[in-house]
Amino acid sequence: MTTSIKPDKPTTRLPRRMPGWAKVLTAVVVVLVVMFAGIRLSLLPGLRDFFGTETHDRSGPALLESIQDMSRYDAASGNFQVVVDLEKDAKYLPDAIRGTRTLYVGAGTVDAYVDLGKVGDKDVTVDEDRTSATLRLPHALLGKPALDPDRSYAVSKQRGLFDRLGDLFSDNPSGEQAVQKLAVKHISEAAKESELTARAETNTTDMLQGLLHSLGFKEVKVTYHT
Repeated sequence: MTTSIKPDKPTTRLPRRMPGWAKVLTAVVVVLVVMFAGIRLSLLPGLRDFFGTETHDRSGPALLESIQDMSRYDAASGNFQVVVDLEKDAKYLPDAIRGTRTLYVGAGTVDAYVDLGKVGDKDVTVDEDRTSATLRLPHALLGKPALDPDRSYAVSKQRGLFDRLGDLFSDNPSGEQAVQKLAVKHISEAAKESELTARAETNTTDMLQGLLHSLGFKEVKVTYHT
């Protein structure tokens, strides 16, 4: 009597799941590989040109929303430049892990003007012979600082590892809004401490005196009040 023995079925082993720390480590390694690959491409001009990008401007036409009549006389303009050093540190992490430092050169202009639209009938006095005139004008004011993008630039940017990782998922990586706002603030403060408004009042006085002298006035007096 023969007995047949059936072979046992092979047992299938379920794949082991990768632990969480291994996933994080793998993601960090992949990011570092991509970063080093980008550095190598920047050092090799041929590869950089091969993987280069092209820029296409597909913006629509600018639309005129409104027109505003201006009554102010721009009498002076000042050019300013400031070096902004902005550093953001994490409380319990070293700068290499979390933190940013940006060195930014901001250049812009500030205009000083006299609002002639605020001059009323009582502010202009003319004698009967029309040879003498007295004008009372409001004091000169400062306009908003205008940052010049062609003369403003970032000198250096230092970012921690977490900040670099955040730039990969950000719509606006390495944004410069913070340093630009600081540059505008410092330029505005410098304009207030300068003699820009005094120069604007002097230039406005010279302009009005020259204009009225050409119209036949012999004596023109210009004063400023609050």
